[in-house]
Amino acid sequence: MDELTQLLRQIERSAFRLETRSEYNAPGEAALFRAFFEGKALPPRNPETDPWLRMTADSVNAGRIWRRVHVVQRPLSRYLQFELIGYLGNQLAGEDIRIASRDDQPGPLDELNLDFWMLDDGTVFVMHYDQDNRLVDIEPATTNADAFRKQRDLALAHSIPLADYLPTARDELLRSSW
Repeated sequence: MDELTQLLRQIERSAFRLETRSEYNAPGEAALFRAFFEGKALPPRNPETDPWLRMTADSVNAGRIWRRVHVVQRPLSRYLQFELIGYLGNQLAGEDIRIASRDDQPGPLDELNLDFWMLDDGTVFVMHYDQDNRLVDIEPATTNADAFRKQRDLALAHSIPLADYLPTARDELLRSSW
């Protein structure tokens, strides 16, 4: 991820992230994930407290666009409940967070099943995960970026802003701190 982070620091126009999984097993999130479900107070997550969000905010303030679409299906997994709340910090940094629900758009969204980053509308990095949902590899796409642009555009066309999605999922969220 260090190489990708360096490339994200150098984008000229935009960064787009497509997330399609209902579970991610990121070692750096394990303690926060556990604390979230134990009802413990979580540390503030904003550009002043999180280096990733600082990088994002600095990039957005320099005029670059950061967008993310997470494709979800109900019922929300425990991880998605945690992540949806965590996205509030990304919004504070200026990232446009959107949710595409397979429940609302089952047909068109079926083809979205690969996580990737797209930088400046052309450079694509595909994320690979193991059976335990751990990130094992990030590799440059070996195919034409047009297919990834179509996936991006499909995800954006069938998504809504996080602020509009959260009220629809309120009954599933263990915390209503948003």
